Amino acid sequence: MKAYRHLAKVTLTVNGEERRVAVRPADTLLRVLREKMGLTGAKPGCENGDCGSCTVLFEETPVKSCLMLAVEADGRAVTTVEGLKDTAIQKAFLEEGGFQCGYCTSGFLVNAYALIEKHPEAEGDRDREWLESNLCRCTGYEGISRSIDKAWAIK
Repeated sequence: MKAYRHLAKVTLTVNGEERRVAVRPADTLLRVLREKMGLTGAKPGCENGDCGSCTVLFEETPVKSCLMLAVEADGRAVTTVEGLKDTAIQKAFLEEGGFQCGYCTSGFLVNAYALIEKHPEAEGDRDREWLESNLCRCTGYEGISRSIDKAWAIK
């Protein structure tokens, strides 16, 4: 990371593509992804880490991008929901109706994708435990749960 007057130049590998951007040291990863890189899939919900709509993968681990500074991600890999194109979880959410208004969907997709990658064998209520960090204000989570079960079966 190179520091400039009031700005820091960071390099991120986002969805497999190396990107360089100048950021303020206080800029969150969420704001940089949305406002400087045009990747608007991660949503600003609560912006204090409660809802999970801003979830991205940081080095293959789900993180809430509203709580992470962009400078902390310098030189590291970030995957957003845009990087999950044509994955089993995306197809399953479409087929099983794993969304209603769609605002929280990107966070659920990213988190569920990581769950399936890290735990390819479905075990009991692991999906419910894993996804406790994501909130949906529209549904009863049944469609989301069905979507994850279907994606596990596809994988």
